Amino acid sequence: MTLSPTLRPWLLAAPLLGLVFTACQPGGKSQATGPDLIQANLDTTVRPGDDFYSYANGAWFKSHPIPASESNWGIGKEVQNEVYARLRKLNEDAAKTSAAAGSVQQKIGDFWATGMDSATINKQGIAPLKQELDRIQSMQSVADVQAAIARLQPLGVNALIGYYVGQDAKNSDKMALQLWQSGLGLPNRDYYFNKDARTKNIRQEYDSHLVKMFGLLGQDAATAQANARRVVQLETKLAASSRKLEALRDPYANYNKMAVSGLDKLTPGLSWKPWLAQMQLAKVDTVIVGQPEFYREAGRLLTTAPLADWKAYLQWQLVHAFASTLSQDFDNENFRFYGTVLQGAKQQRPRWKRVLDAEENAMGEALGQLFVQEYFTPATKKRYEDLTENVVASFREHIQKLDWMSDSTKQKALAKLTKITRKVGYPDKWKDYSTLKVDRSSYAANVMRANEWAYRYNLSKLGKPVDRTEWGMTPQTYNAYYNPSNNEIVLPAAIFAIPGLIDANADDAIIYGYAGASTIGHELTHGFDDEGSQFDEKGNLRNWWSKKDRAAFQQRVNGIVRQFNGYTVLDSLHINGKATAGENIADLGGIVIALDAFKKTEQYKKGEKIGGLTPTQRYFLGYALGWQTHQRDERLAQAILTDVHSPAQFRINGPFADVPEFYEAFNVKPGQKLYLPDSARVKIW
Repeated sequence: MTLSPTLRPWLLAAPLLGLVFTACQPGGKSQATGPDLIQANLDTTVRPGDDFYSYANGAWFKSHPIPASESNWGIGKEVQNEVYARLRKLNEDAAKTSAAAGSVQQKIGDFWATGMDSATINKQGIAPLKQELDRIQSMQSVADVQAAIARLQPLGVNALIGYYVGQDAKNSDKMALQLWQSGLGLPNRDYYFNKDARTKNIRQEYDSHLVKMFGLLGQDAATAQANARRVVQLETKLAASSRKLEALRDPYANYNKMAVSGLDKLTPGLSWKPWLAQMQLAKVDTVIVGQPEFYREAGRLLTTAPLADWKAYLQWQLVHAFASTLSQDFDNENFRFYGTVLQGAKQQRPRWKRVLDAEENAMGEALGQLFVQEYFTPATKKRYEDLTENVVASFREHIQKLDWMSDSTKQKALAKLTKITRKVGYPDKWKDYSTLKVDRSSYAANVMRANEWAYRYNLSKLGKPVDRTEWGMTPQTYNAYYNPSNNEIVLPAAIFAIPGLIDANADDAIIYGYAGASTIGHELTHGFDDEGSQFDEKGNLRNWWSKKDRAAFQQRVNGIVRQFNGYTVLDSLHINGKATAGENIADLGGIVIALDAFKKTEQYKKGEKIGGLTPTQRYFLGYALGWQTHQRDERLAQAILTDVHSPAQFRINGPFADVPEFYEAFNVKPGQKLYLPDSARVKIW
């Protein structure tokens, strides 16, 4: 999903949950109750103390193999299918309606119609990109290359430069232009240099993919091979100057504010002022550069690399950006590499689902308005608003009871917690798409215009007050996030559902584990993880800790880094404990904070078993339900190199091994695989 880059480092990116649906399954039959759902998932041949992930979800995995069209499958995919079905109906109805020109229904209907019209798309071939391809081919100078990059960026082509307008990390009331490393065709820098057999094979396949894509553009075999080599050589140099995944988590190291004239010094021979003007940024006088060494190398390559290299690179970046909107030959080859080679999927997902994904990126809040009107009830919204308040109250008590933090720092932590904005369900103010043009001429053209609309929308924030009411996700998104610059948690409607279970039938144990721990508590803890803890209550990057308290906190962070570094995932691949530290801290924090909130409920106090399970056991099983997902080895290997989240198995087994109540609830003893002695257990919040 496409989001403002200012939000990306803090995304939950799981559990993949869907909307809380309100009544019953098609046909009017009541859905399963909580006990039936939980018990049906269990694999009782596995001891909870050996592998709780498999114990809690093993039976479900056996009955839900990964479909050929997917690289992973889990609870989020199940819910997404329900979301897709509802969105499909909204789109089909809109496409059949003679809606007023410029209305939301007209735009949704026309976008859907062009996306589903594969016959016209195949007939058009490469035509939607011809004007831009010709412009690239006609380049004669470095200035022409810069102009082409400036032209391609608004269309949605992330060639060389990654820039966006977002809050200044050290002054959250101001919007600033930010530059980030970008422009690679492989997922990140490690793919260009790692020497293991799996990554070497991916590089070979990437070479083949480039040759095939250039061939589809009409180039003969020799030219296609030469251009593929040019792209790989150029990208490898850019990758060498790109920072590793864990290095991108240091907010101070990735904050380098300078005048535009400072960019000229960073890239001798280039003048940024006119270049920024071509990018519709003429009034910008300062910029925040995330990775100066990347832009130093990018500037060097612009002035030294042969023009033929830049022509090949920009042609590739353009066709790569729009391959899925073009004729079947481009679409299939794009899927072969990015879907099969990189992620292990065996076949394309149905076209209608892919069109819905593109429409979500294009005008997701327009869909969201229609979506919540039909499928998200006020009663459900109220339940999760109350749950959020209960978890916040529990976090407050945790901070007050900390034995490693001084009273003065506690007061600042409590002030930050109190000021965290809680956004639940959907925004109060929706984005206005009135200036977005959508028609039935070309699917690729509609996507381009949507990208241009989003580009202008983002740039329009410069010089204006920060809109702290804005959402970075749509209500139908099965995700959530914490934004440190706004000091807010954002919990879309779609994050709370459990497939096959009516919300009203879910007991508090499930809800507190499933939503309270893995979502609400998780996001709150992001405000106090290794990265979020460096921002104050106003959302500014500022140290509010005493030196002693910060050292005590870092000691605990180091413990969770060591713990996760020790987990082997696939072959010789280990979790990167430093890169995943923030998410692992948030998982552990969410579990212990929501658990103490659950202990105040009547269900916990009564202690009655449901389906043979105690309230505490059901709480842990509710949390595990949120990570009911399995994936192909290819997808898993990619995640280890590119994702700041640990694989699902370790988001259960890892933090549970640190929680005393888990040992008590499931009688975990020394000798079992998850058992850790008291001295090795991590406790932070």
